[in-house]
Amino acid sequence: MWTVLWFRPATMSALLFSLLLLLSTLCRLGQSMSREEKLKLRNQVVEMFDHAYSNYMDHAYPADELMPLTCRGRVRGLEPSRGDVDDALGMFSLTLIDTLDTLVLLNKTAEFEAAVRRVLKDVRLDNDVVVSVFETNIRVLGGLLGGHSMAVMLKDAGHYMQWYQDELLHMAKDLGLRLLPAFNTSSGLPYPRVNLKHGVRGPESRTGTETDTCTACAGTIILEFAALSRFTGDPVFEVHARRALNFLWEKRQRNSNLVGTTINIHSGEWVRRDSGVGAGIDSYYEYLLKAYILLGDDLFLQRFNIHYASIMKYISQPPLLLDVHIHKPLLPARTWMDSLLAFFPGLQVLKGDIRPAIETHEMLYQVTKKHNFLPEAFTTDFRVHWAQHPLRPEFAESTYFLYKATKDPYYLEVGRTVLDNLNRFARVPCGFAAMKDVRTGSHEDRMDSFFLAEMFKYLFLLFAEEEDLPFNVEDYIFTTEAHLLPLSLSTAPHAPSPPVNSTVQAASLPHLSASVKSLWSEEELDDSNFDWTCPNTRLLFPDPAFPRNLRDPIRSAVDKSCPRPALHREPGMGRPPLRAQDFRANNPDHLELLRRMGVSLIHLKDGRVQLVQHATQAVSAVAAEDGMRFMQEMMELSSQQQKEQLPPRAVQIISHPFFGRVVLTAGPAQFGTDLSKSITGVRGFVTVAEPYSGCAELSNAAFVQGRIALLQRGQCMFAEKARHIMKAGAIGGIVIDDNEGSSSDTAPLFQMAGDGRNTDDVTLPLLFLFYKEGNILLEALKEYREVEVLLSDKARDRGGDAQEEDQTSPTSATLDRSHGSTVELDESAPELAPDNEEVTPEEDVGPAIKSNPEPEEEPAVDKDSSSKSVKAMMADWQEDLEAFQQMEKDEL
Repeated sequence: MWTVLWFRPATMSALLFSLLLLLSTLCRLGQSMSREEKLKLRNQVVEMFDHAYSNYMDHAYPADELMPLTCRGRVRGLEPSRGDVDDALGMFSLTLIDTLDTLVLLNKTAEFEAAVRRVLKDVRLDNDVVVSVFETNIRVLGGLLGGHSMAVMLKDAGHYMQWYQDELLHMAKDLGLRLLPAFNTSSGLPYPRVNLKHGVRGPESRTGTETDTCTACAGTIILEFAALSRFTGDPVFEVHARRALNFLWEKRQRNSNLVGTTINIHSGEWVRRDSGVGAGIDSYYEYLLKAYILLGDDLFLQRFNIHYASIMKYISQPPLLLDVHIHKPLLPARTWMDSLLAFFPGLQVLKGDIRPAIETHEMLYQVTKKHNFLPEAFTTDFRVHWAQHPLRPEFAESTYFLYKATKDPYYLEVGRTVLDNLNRFARVPCGFAAMKDVRTGSHEDRMDSFFLAEMFKYLFLLFAEEEDLPFNVEDYIFTTEAHLLPLSLSTAPHAPSPPVNSTVQAASLPHLSASVKSLWSEEELDDSNFDWTCPNTRLLFPDPAFPRNLRDPIRSAVDKSCPRPALHREPGMGRPPLRAQDFRANNPDHLELLRRMGVSLIHLKDGRVQLVQHATQAVSAVAAEDGMRFMQEMMELSSQQQKEQLPPRAVQIISHPFFGRVVLTAGPAQFGTDLSKSITGVRGFVTVAEPYSGCAELSNAAFVQGRIALLQRGQCMFAEKARHIMKAGAIGGIVIDDNEGSSSDTAPLFQMAGDGRNTDDVTLPLLFLFYKEGNILLEALKEYREVEVLLSDKARDRGGDAQEEDQTSPTSATLDRSHGSTVELDESAPELAPDNEEVTPEEDVGPAIKSNPEPEEEPAVDKDSSSKSVKAMMADWQEDLEAFQQMEKDEL
């Protein structure tokens, strides 16, 4: 069993936990699948493809898609409109073009040759129809380019396609030119739609009035457009795709390095500021990494690695991937996930980050087993949020890449499950029908082209042996629609890039644990942003049980129906089990009891502690049961604490030139003077304690006496700091976070707890400032030497009366906010990188700087140049405040 708790260690009665309870049972290691069994499954994939493809050709062609329930083609304008979904249909035989390179991969070369002839004879691209630029690019342009790549490969082999003279490439260029008018914007971001015949904004185009597009829509162009430029020698396509990507990069949120979901194509303003790896953003990240692989441009890898670090810091909460706000990335934006994020474990394999890929994939697999398919969206407790399933291939894609990376036969069994569910629940006489509701098994009359383009590619590759493949797939990169583009394009003639972008061809595709090497100027690029080599998985997982140990806890987190046998306490076990309400994190006896129960503590950099229970590490089955009970009690305490509110405190700078207009949001302590009961607060000049940690008797006690001491977090307990400054004669204390970049805007407040002993002897007030707020105070002290502050429960005006509660503090009906206090006890956490940024949402206490609402004239401010940095800092905070207020207005 594996149970995880994240918390700041403290007295349990005052603790708000971030809890993930994971229960599991042991299961046997996956057994190798015989070659005969793999062959049987491979042949089953081919039969299923034949069923879908032949029914499309028999009942739908030349229509764009098959309607498998009514056995006819879907023709746009003849069927009831489905809204934006229909923008993929352009009366260009979408499914056939999308399927071309699948035919070759599945060894259906004769069918491929016939299909190419049909496309050349029947398909027109000058239709007067408005289509999605994104969908047309990845499905049709990508399909034509993939078909061209396969045709050239077969022609060079000397058996098929000897008549071929780049006809598909000519069609691809024609289509690319028809998409180019969409890029005629001041930003370079494309309009979301274009008329294939009349372009954009013309009198007959019926499009061009849109102002917004999704990040993925604008950022998933580079592979197809760059390939088109390099195949044809015309640089215009790659230039436009790069311009769009550059604009998105420049518009990222600079503090979090995340991008929003929807952007204004004219102004570059983020329209939706929620950020994740699913719908609306997904393939933007995918194409940054794959553009590096295909084109050999180091800049794409540098940008991807910067984004990826932020994804793993803010969005990844293994095994979950949860959307956050780009301006407040430690606060979740929603409590559900969409199925498009299922591609991400496969991308992590390309990156070489296997462990989180295994964990997220396992979560997705368990959801799949629970509902037969991945619902379009599901909650963090794995219930259905949106019940549809249009036969999406992303989960099969990640399954294939994980199998290629690990060779773990477990993933072959996952693939078998996918096949069985498709045949049992989606197969109909005329093809495969999308699921209208995974809970009831009802169907929808649609079979999207991506089902043939992607699903059968990845399933065939999963079960095929190397000799079953007609070509070496390592010579190609998969686009987001699984179309095959040759890596040789990295050496094809193309438009010159700026020197920072130049590189030597990437040596090989990294998704098979191969080294990816490049040469670059050390002066031009920062090596720390690069990870050139994927791990050798045979060395990464020397223990075949390791992947299973990652998967087992997740399996039971989704399916909590595991029966637990009744256990009886063994005689002679000695002391009674530890109860959660009695636990003290600084008590050695309690830590030993946790160890016996299989519970370990990991100190995280941000001050929290991760509690993990491995039942197999407990000294006995009874101790493991005690550990499980202990963790469950923690969950109950967490639920109780979440009902409590944490009132913030204020540090108001009242000396010249601030005069009370700068108010820093602070966290209180559980001991010392209760400022909420003080009418006047505590007023005094600040000084830095020596030592700055406050963990020893102060050497500058004479300067501290009668003042408010500034202390750095770390190295000892909060209560110990308070006692040392009180002994020196301080009238108050402010502890400043040592975690660089932390801010009350992005992290929840917490209460500083005592040290487990009686703290009645501490009689002065002690407040906590995060790093960003504390730095404002330190900079002010550095520049003005004498800085006076007021410590209080809320900001006061210069007359000393309490202001009314700040009316600018934004609230939002779109966020599910729980009120609670996170309590911290032990400050001695080592500098360890946290596994993830698990945060419990707090009540929004407003921005760190609040403007005095009085309309009176501002006093004269010192014009000395030394004040510039404080002014600049205040201006930055004002900008953050405005962005924060706008973010809270977003409707997610």
